Amino acid sequence: MSHQSDLIEKDILAYLKSHEEKSLLRFITCGSVDDGKSTLIGRLLWDSKMVFEDQLASLEADSRKVGTQGGAIDYALLLDGLQAEREQGITIDVAYRYFSTDKRKFIVADTPGHEQYTRNMVTGASTAQVAVILVDARKGLLTQTRRHSFLVSLVGIRHIVLAVNKMDLIGFDRQKFETIRRDYEEFAASLGFGDITAIPLSALGGDNMIEPSANTPWYQGPTLMNFLESVQIEGEDREKPFRMPVQWVNRPHLDFRGFCGTIASGVIRPGDELLVASSGRTSRVTRIVTMNGDLPEAVAGQSVTLTLADEVDISRGEMLSAVDAPPIHARHPEAHLVWLQEEPLQPGQIYLVKAAASVTPGRVTALQYTVDVNTLEQKQAPTLGLNEIGVARLELDRPISFDTYRQNRHTGSFILIDRFTNATVAAGMVLAAAPLEADTEQLTDLPGVSDGSQLRISLSEAAVSGSGVGAVDLRGEYGTVEFEVKDSFLDYLGKGNRILFRLRDPEQLPAVALMAFEHRLSFEFDRTADGVSVLLFRRDTHSGDRVVNDGGIGI
Repeated sequence: MSHQSDLIEKDILAYLKSHEEKSLLRFITCGSVDDGKSTLIGRLLWDSKMVFEDQLASLEADSRKVGTQGGAIDYALLLDGLQAEREQGITIDVAYRYFSTDKRKFIVADTPGHEQYTRNMVTGASTAQVAVILVDARKGLLTQTRRHSFLVSLVGIRHIVLAVNKMDLIGFDRQKFETIRRDYEEFAASLGFGDITAIPLSALGGDNMIEPSANTPWYQGPTLMNFLESVQIEGEDREKPFRMPVQWVNRPHLDFRGFCGTIASGVIRPGDELLVASSGRTSRVTRIVTMNGDLPEAVAGQSVTLTLADEVDISRGEMLSAVDAPPIHARHPEAHLVWLQEEPLQPGQIYLVKAAASVTPGRVTALQYTVDVNTLEQKQAPTLGLNEIGVARLELDRPISFDTYRQNRHTGSFILIDRFTNATVAAGMVLAAAPLEADTEQLTDLPGVSDGSQLRISLSEAAVSGSGVGAVDLRGEYGTVEFEVKDSFLDYLGKGNRILFRLRDPEQLPAVALMAFEHRLSFEFDRTADGVSVLLFRRDTHSGDRVVNDGGIGI
């Protein structure tokens, strides 16, 4: 079972070659706090002979000093390396570890169990192919178990191990194990997992970790290591349509122009026809260039440079795709959002949307609903708070190319970045392109009176009914504009709602700025392709008579 081999002594080059050609599996462990995630991974490292002598000496000393097993080996300390983790006996940050067996190589991410570190768990799950979801056999399913299962389904993991841990503390009770398995399968029925394998474990004692346990004669399924070594994950991305986001245009001299990137999915060969998703132009691949020479074929996961037969205008952020299966190219994706920031989502505020190699300004125009991770119930809410999950519609400043996340997790994912702090505030998984007829701008036909040279618009709650972000389109007005602001309109903004004013040019800006100044409102403006957009909102922080704006331009 160990990675050790006789070839190490006889033919080290042959051993290294065989090791290089092993498949790689990335998996995560997740679940509630104290379910034994770090102990489980530590036991796998121990049993696969991946603990070196100096680590063993340090582990024995640390186990006596800060361990939780009365001086015996505490396998969790192989993962929990931060001092705060050892003092509190919990996992705080994601810990990545590498180990291997004769059949496969592994990269495992040990993710935190506490709710406040859910965002760390999303980071670890984003590249994983298998999720090991731990459940304490004494406690059954907990809130974090459900939360992490839902997050795992969102990030596209389809192979699930339900590891019912600490079976030794309930006397390896088969009935209790079966109850937990049924409860979990009932909860996860709507999450779209490909397969769920339930395994009774004792990570501390090693039961059903590597070898079948004599304490569970009633269990006939695979051990944890058997499952990890045999689960089929190879070739999944290769079967999908070709996608390669362009990361760099390589032009070292006049005679060479190549497009560099990592192939997200599919297979490409010289002579294949490719489509530039943004322009609709097509061309044929002439060469697949790498540092080690040209390739006859390249597959998902490889970083290559493609040269094309025609001079096609392609820049960083563009996507090359199969001609017969193009991606979506649109400005209005609809997506699941996992909010990662303590400051809540502000619909209408401009964020940077980073998808593959492209970065473009955009905003959340509507929050469709939030998801209760305990019941999977959909609820209406004006915003998203830390660790909350919802479905939102976005508006981007320019179209980008993407797939739905179900079809391709590499080209169907994105992050939202705060423009001022550069912090990642949300992770997104695309559901679809929002239909134009249901555009979330919610353009509001506000009542107005015009004398031919001046338009007087009455702003009230009734005129902008609804929640989220409404919009007032003034791009068709060429005279001066004056606003009549009702108290109900100010109350409407006070509830956290926002109004997006679309202006033809900066000459219309003073009217909006004056209205904001008179009523102590804040606004943020941005130049767009067809004019100026101004987001009007109310902040709750004041300093004397002056409103303090902690983002954008405040009045």
